[in-house]
Amino acid sequence: MTVTLTGSAARAVPSQGTAPRPRPRRRVAPYLFVLPALLLFAVFKLYPIGRSFVISLHKTVGGTERFVGADNYVRLLHDPLFWTALKNTAVILVVQVPVMLALATGLAVALNSTLLRGRAVFRLGFFLPMVTGLVAYGIIFSVLLNKDYGLVNWVLGLAGLDSVPWLTDPLWAKVSLGLALTWHYTGYNAVILLARLQSVPAELYDAAAVDGAGAWTSFRHVTLPGLRPALLLTTVLSTIGTLQIFDEPFVLTGGGPDNATLTIGVYLYQNAFKYFDFGYASAIAYALAVLIGILGVIQFRFLGEKS
Repeated sequence: MTVTLTGSAARAVPSQGTAPRPRPRRRVAPYLFVLPALLLFAVFKLYPIGRSFVISLHKTVGGTERFVGADNYVRLLHDPLFWTALKNTAVILVVQVPVMLALATGLAVALNSTLLRGRAVFRLGFFLPMVTGLVAYGIIFSVLLNKDYGLVNWVLGLAGLDSVPWLTDPLWAKVSLGLALTWHYTGYNAVILLARLQSVPAELYDAAAVDGAGAWTSFRHVTLPGLRPALLLTTVLSTIGTLQIFDEPFVLTGGGPDNATLTIGVYLYQNAFKYFDFGYASAIAYALAVLIGILGVIQFRFLGEKS
């Protein structure tokens, strides 16, 4: 009697003399290599984040924690200083960030021009402020803008102009903070935009020139569309950085005068290390994290679709 196997049954029978393929062994070594990094991340990132949320549900009284539930978050809604800090931060975000990104875009276009000699030197010079320590450059600006002996007012005096209360007047304090932020971050964003700009094909500019497009038309229809992914990145990074801003207002004005430069970061610091209200400070931190997440999603949704 002869049995003939066909189709899948025939393929299922291994040929004579062929050993079954061994199962691949799981390699443990790669997991051992990444384990230290994962442990450090868990200890210094995940645990503090979780612990901070637990603290936000408590109130520190006499060195002991008392559970208060969501009271700290309800307190946020009725705290006028928190809303003042949020308003000041929003003003910086709405006014300073667009100006800085516009300057960074123009600077990137200029640094990419073949007419500019020594471009590498200029790129380095404009990027150097970014590697300057935040506290160091804050102190430099506080000295430059000092009303009595600052260099800026001395130059204004030589021109016959009155000295300006850069750091003691609420309005001028905001202007001073905006100037410091613009000086520090414009070059950094310009380098990001420049890296993207260099990937725009030169053929697009040649085609635009053949069609009779001028410099402004080429910028609108070639440069800006090519920069959209980088503009999205710099916008998101600038938004996150502005909402977390602390060093500059703390060093320049301490949040004053009259809370004119009080930001969420400075207010969080005051509650944590001046009033030792760690529960409320943790609630502020989580409210800030939620705000950053919401704005990030909105920016990626609208700007990302255009990109």
